[in-house]
Amino acid sequence: MIVRVSLTPPAPGAAGGPGWTGVAIDVLRATTTLTVALANGAAGVVPYGDTAEALRHRERDPRALVCGEREGRIVAGFDRGNSPFEFGRDVVEGRTLAFASTNGSRALLALERCDARWLGSFVNASALLRAVRGAQQLHVVCAGKLGRFALEDAACAGWLCAALAREGAVLEGGAAKLVARLAPADAAETRARVEGASHARYLSALGPEFARDVAFCATLDAVDHAFRA
Repeated sequence: MIVRVSLTPPAPGAAGGPGWTGVAIDVLRATTTLTVALANGAAGVVPYGDTAEALRHRERDPRALVCGEREGRIVAGFDRGNSPFEFGRDVVEGRTLAFASTNGSRALLALERCDARWLGSFVNASALLRAVRGAQQLHVVCAGKLGRFALEDAACAGWLCAALAREGAVLEGGAAKLVARLAPADAAETRARVEGASHARYLSALGPEFARDVAFCATLDAVDHAFRA
């Protein structure tokens, strides 16, 4: 297996491509939240880069949940924001999520030409590792924050890269080798990496409910499933 990493999202469709498997990582919070939603029975995810496009999805699918955020907060007209605690089974089961977030949507859209596109986060790290083991070419895209490096995403990508390298994968390029050195060794170090990140501090400052999100997003292997998006 060859593994590449983008520390921030390239243009839509520019990561991977036919023959590649993609992993999008936005620990705080998009891919964590979407993982929870799919674990609770959501039918699927349609990512959008623009909030107006996400709202228009409702015209085609009135049962869809329009969700996401801008600057951390729910967008006017959306059904849900971007907290993993908003997507219980009673809310999402059988419904498609039309999703637009500040950073996570960009990571997902960058991988839109891949054969498969997986959601990566700490909450499903081990399940994700099992899911992508059979890939020949893997491109991991970190969402970052507003086009900048994000420690929590790089650390999560590093966890995956380090685990795959131990199984014989080739880490191609400087970014993949760099993030592998940031891989947390255990659950306690995972929590420290996430809660020490600048975006974690930004979210926590928005209120206690956001701090609760951060704490959950820093939990290793809370969900024993991996999902495509």
